[in-house]
Amino acid sequence: MPRKPSTPPDNSGFPASADRAQSLPLPLGYDAFLRDLKERIRSAQLKAALAVNRDLLALYWHIGQQIVERQERDGWGAGVIEQLAKDLQAAFPGLAGFSPRNIWRMRAFHLAYAKEVADRSPPLPDLDGVNLPQPVAEIPWGHNALLIQKLKDPAERLWYARKTIEHGWSRAILDHQIDSDLYRRQGKAVTNFTRTLPLPQSDLAAQVLKDPYNFDFLTLADDARERELQKGLLAHIRQFLLELGAGFAFVGENVHLEVGGDDFYIDLLFYHLKLRAYLVIDLKMRAFQPEYAGKMNFYLSAVDDLLRHTDDKPSIGIILCKAGNQAVAEYALRDIAKPVGVSSYVTRLVETLPKDLQSSLPTVSELEAELKAVTAPSASPASRSRRKKKPS
Repeated sequence: MPRKPSTPPDNSGFPASADRAQSLPLPLGYDAFLRDLKERIRSAQLKAALAVNRDLLALYWHIGQQIVERQERDGWGAGVIEQLAKDLQAAFPGLAGFSPRNIWRMRAFHLAYAKEVADRSPPLPDLDGVNLPQPVAEIPWGHNALLIQKLKDPAERLWYARKTIEHGWSRAILDHQIDSDLYRRQGKAVTNFTRTLPLPQSDLAAQVLKDPYNFDFLTLADDARERELQKGLLAHIRQFLLELGAGFAFVGENVHLEVGGDDFYIDLLFYHLKLRAYLVIDLKMRAFQPEYAGKMNFYLSAVDDLLRHTDDKPSIGIILCKAGNQAVAEYALRDIAKPVGVSSYVTRLVETLPKDLQSSLPTVSELEAELKAVTAPSASPASRSRRKKKPS
């Protein structure tokens, strides 16, 4: 059967019957062609965005550098920055970023990685005191302004810049990580990884753990049980995963293991995508006790035998306690055969209030009951006034 002649293109280069052609079957290989084209476009967009960001930061660095040099050499005062902002805004009315406040930030941006590190010994990697550091050149200006505003130590700023690049943090998440002092918490847990895991797995696993973990999205009483802690963490799973860090994938809670006909249950089970290993989390509402290490060693042996795939790395245990004694934890882990880390955690400030003040605070159930009573349609002002108040 002869093929139908294709519709000739018009002067624009498109077939005159383009709308009708859309309903015809797509040629073989079109889907792969489209996917490849989309990836190339996205890559080009990303490279263009990064290039624009680097150029913008280089401009801001230059402006800040020139202002600092003129102030030191020619004695320019603060009034020059106000005038400079007016003149630049008049010259570039459609271009944002030249407010007096932002120009002051440009000056601070240069000082933060130039003059402030010039006398530092030993010198920091990526910081020579002259050029724009590569890590900060890769993150947006808003992130850089936040680092300058909140942190005084150049090494700390540089660490957060690298982590922002590594994990793709938004400014809000970067702000949260700074407020939670991640810089000083990461890699601080007591572990036996150097003895139980090969390099570089041991180093990576150590950096995954923190001490303490910040669960400030939870409010727990001193006498709360492990089950309440577990329920609270899972009820706030997004915040929990953010605190655990990148790479954690939730597998399950109270994961059942049958060993020798007896039933055992793991509090929380995760899989870490970078470590390529299961992570068993055991929750404790008390300070660390030596017997916790033996129990975790048993859990890890069972997980390795019953759940671990041949391509997986050895499973890792994390014992989360309300408090910890570093010396006791180190002794307890010394002869444990499996990789185990011990970390503490903190919850909301109300947990640490004095006992007499804690007892005067209403419980969640009391607050909910009072709110329902106030907002109930049938509750008249007169009936509400007749309710007895709880004595203080």
